[in-house]
Amino acid sequence: MKGDYTMNRFFEKIVNMRKMILILFLICFTASFFMKNMVSVNYDMNDYLPADTHSTVSIEVMTEEFAGGIPNVRIMVKNVTIPEALAYKEKIKQVEGVSEVTWLDDSVSLSTPMEFMDKGLLNTYYVDETALFSAVVDESRSVEVMNDLRAIIGEENALTGSAISTAYATSTTVKEVLYVSIFSVIFTSIVLLFTTTSWIEPVIVLVGLGAAILINGGTNLIFGEISFVTNAAGSILQLAVSLDYSVFLLHRFHECRRETEDVKEAMVQALVKSTSSILSSGLTTVIGFLALVLMQFRIGPDLGLALAKGVVISLVTVFLLMPALILTTYRWIDKTKHRSFMPDFGPFGRLVRKLRIPMVIVFLIVLVPSYLASSANSYYYGSSHILGEKTDYGKDTAAIEEVFGQNDTYVLLVPKGDTSREVSLSQALHEIPEVKNIISFVDNAGAEIPKSYLDEETLALLESDNYSRMVLTIDAFFEGEETFALVEKIRETADEYYPDTFYLAGEGVSTYDLMSTITSDLVKVNLLAILAVFIVLVLTMKNLVLPVILVLGIEVAIWLNLACSYFADASVFYIAYLIISSVQLGATVDYAILMATRYMENREQFDKGDCVVETIRNTAVSILTSGSALTVVGFLMSAFSTNGILAQLGTYIGRGALFSMAIVFFVLPCLLYLFDGLFIKKKKENEKKEVFAQ
Repeated sequence: MKGDYTMNRFFEKIVNMRKMILILFLICFTASFFMKNMVSVNYDMNDYLPADTHSTVSIEVMTEEFAGGIPNVRIMVKNVTIPEALAYKEKIKQVEGVSEVTWLDDSVSLSTPMEFMDKGLLNTYYVDETALFSAVVDESRSVEVMNDLRAIIGEENALTGSAISTAYATSTTVKEVLYVSIFSVIFTSIVLLFTTTSWIEPVIVLVGLGAAILINGGTNLIFGEISFVTNAAGSILQLAVSLDYSVFLLHRFHECRRETEDVKEAMVQALVKSTSSILSSGLTTVIGFLALVLMQFRIGPDLGLALAKGVVISLVTVFLLMPALILTTYRWIDKTKHRSFMPDFGPFGRLVRKLRIPMVIVFLIVLVPSYLASSANSYYYGSSHILGEKTDYGKDTAAIEEVFGQNDTYVLLVPKGDTSREVSLSQALHEIPEVKNIISFVDNAGAEIPKSYLDEETLALLESDNYSRMVLTIDAFFEGEETFALVEKIRETADEYYPDTFYLAGEGVSTYDLMSTITSDLVKVNLLAILAVFIVLVLTMKNLVLPVILVLGIEVAIWLNLACSYFADASVFYIAYLIISSVQLGATVDYAILMATRYMENREQFDKGDCVVETIRNTAVSILTSGSALTVVGFLMSAFSTNGILAQLGTYIGRGALFSMAIVFFVLPCLLYLFDGLFIKKKKENEKKEVFAQ
């Protein structure tokens, strides 16, 4: 009683301060509008590796020791002679943001007749009058450099590499996110028109949600920088998962207005009655997102913190801004009322009750196979497959690989000073079949040539004050089992000659470390997310059986979602696989909570058979509102995104929402029916004891 009194007093103050609240949110909204444009976006996945991984440390050391970095762009120019190729090389070197360009002349004297050159070396740089250059590009200027390079080589030639991938992603993602946002708002408006009973209510809900989303976007400035995943998916997911909070408050407000004519009192009672349900749903969603913070791969914490903050801001908006908006516009709500467009879900509830045994049997049959299939997918770990074959980047990459194969460049640093050991290491590396060429002092100048004979610019690329630099041309793709085995082989070889004192970097090397990092995250993140949500449900429901049923139901929906990729024989971006496990749990466990909460409320009046029907009738609209929004938002993100990770994450979000709704509508009521005695019986026995005592 004391808690209800305190809550009443609190919400009475909120209701009476609505003008001040509107002004406060207007100030926050305006400030966030400008702050949002100040948040920078990072499109390089490798930047989110833990700071202590070998490749990350190697890149830092290379940056400190050498002006040039790791080649991150490949440039193919067709129909050129060797003099023309050299002219192109000079033009490329003049582009602002290009610090180094490597071609055939850096490995062999061009005065040597081509027929006497090593064929493997020659085919690395020049094939059938087609030249392939490697360049080191400043990632922060990738878009400008890409445009400048394209202007030099023309549309008929090709560009690829991690810097070009970043440039394409930077250029296209903002436009794609805008399209997804526009269509998401349009669809959400249509959903709200069907699930509310006033023409003005969808506008009120969207204004409240829009304020929460913009404030969250603006306050991302506290992070300084966010990942492209957070930038693309954060606002859209916040819209989808927070929608039902506002709708639920509106429905409660209408119920309370039927009990009292005082609109302020009706709003206070609506807030009191809806607080428990909204907070429990919001808290489980926040915890599901916060589980991503436990990932070593820092895109997880980046997305998790932004989404968790977004849900908290949405909750604050629902309890502060929404009451102010509703009370300010309730007369318009009354004037624009219309009949409900949603059907009565009673017949559907009776169908579910009738099919309860077959549904549970099907659930039990798919449980184990779905788990096994979800864990047996084949994965992409790095960024090499992010832009598909149908994009301009994908077409350029395919064109280069058709002529020169799938090459990568690794850079190896070893302590300077022991030339004979460097020669031995170089010989050992040359014995590895995938190592096609090495540019280093001992390979190009020769151990017998005094360093004073070399010009300072050339020497600076090969040696620093502390390290000798070896640039390895690798005949391997950027990721895959063979590539990972090669990285291990090169590291083992370098370690034989320079134990624990060498540094190796390159896209394949970073992808290897990426694979090692994020695969170790999976079990930890999933288990802790499940455990945290389970504990919250136990504390709020004061029961052990219900949380098990709810979490198991949503987990099976997640397994079914991920199993689809296995049965479709489709490779999965591991980061999308890892993120969706927490996102789907956090975003859709609300449906299960709502279903279970209403079942227990209705059980006070109905037997368990009728309770199933009544519960589905009560919850169907709310679940369909949020679930359909999440489904469409996910599939829109999939349809519009050329970024493979975002497209696949969108597919998982949309498909996952469908599976979660299917489990919640068809299986969860049946499980509640079957296990009814384990969480209802105790309550009834206590009531009998109280009556007897009286």
